[in-house]
Amino acid sequence: MLDFTSALYLGLHHPSRRLRPWEEFTMGRPAALAVPSDQERIARTLAELAGCERATLGSSTLHLFWDLFGMLSEGAAIYLDAGTYPIARWGVERAACRGLPVQVIAHYDADALSRVLKRSTQKRLRPVVVADGFCPGCGKPAPIDAYLNIIHERDGLLVLDDTQALGIFGHSQNAEMPLGHGGGGSLRLHNVSSPRVLLISSLAKAFGAPIAALCGSHAMVQAFEARSETRTHCSPPSIAAIHAAEHALMINRKHGDALRLRLAQLVSLVRTGLMKAGFSTQGGYFPVQTLRPLPSLDAPALHDSLLKSGVRTVLHQARNGHVAQVSFFITAQHAPHEIVRAVKAVRCTSAVQQLKRL
Repeated sequence: MLDFTSALYLGLHHPSRRLRPWEEFTMGRPAALAVPSDQERIARTLAELAGCERATLGSSTLHLFWDLFGMLSEGAAIYLDAGTYPIARWGVERAACRGLPVQVIAHYDADALSRVLKRSTQKRLRPVVVADGFCPGCGKPAPIDAYLNIIHERDGLLVLDDTQALGIFGHSQNAEMPLGHGGGGSLRLHNVSSPRVLLISSLAKAFGAPIAALCGSHAMVQAFEARSETRTHCSPPSIAAIHAAEHALMINRKHGDALRLRLAQLVSLVRTGLMKAGFSTQGGYFPVQTLRPLPSLDAPALHDSLLKSGVRTVLHQARNGHVAQVSFFITAQHAPHEIVRAVKAVRCTSAVQQLKRL
């Protein structure tokens, strides 16, 4: 069975024999009292990688978003991008329950945000814009520069879920390195450095480590740590997870660019093969490649036919929730011959579908 459902994009796995050993799995104390000795070092490495002054670690992005939106004061108003991933939305819902105004903005539409802010009757409230750093659904990065320009005069804050971009995109993109260098994520991709940006990212995708990070300015991260509720009431990330993150960052430093180049080449092979078969995909060089809807394409039937042919893909709803789509999740562990086999299966099953309609 060929599996195109894993989001471990760089193909990183962290078997215990490859990690530094640990004497205890957890310390039995909340993070507010003590954190594992290696946590601060890993956080500093992540902050530097992402292009931020400081970082702090959490067990998951849910912990971090829950805390962040529970800390926002009554002097803030939230502007939520319509395509934002559900976990960030759950944090926004907490803020809404506490009485903060929330308005949904069209996906990656900076002009729409500008118009809404100009018409707003709550001009004294600090705008907090929430979005994904990169959207696999439409295959586009967030318009970070435009968002920052819009919120600058009102002392706004841009909160990005950068889970998809971290480990994949980096600085200095070019034809030879379509994903760029370093894998630092959205700020590195856009060459942006701003104290008005907070990044919350899981390392469980490209880096394959079950841990999350909040990155931003010294002041914002320090304030977060001082007021965090989950740091008071929950344990810090396990020592095993911290060692997995350490292992991932070591591999990224030594081999990350080579893995990203291989990944980009595999994605290009998928795109070219599907295009020759009469399909187009969305996603650019991102490792999630989604077949664009066609009048003749029955996505559920295609997904089932591919499964019977030994190719596992992801069947999901489009961002608008009205159309079913089929996506291939490519990892650096896939081999070119597996890509060729998958494309051939798409071509054969789609041909069968068309014959049935005749």
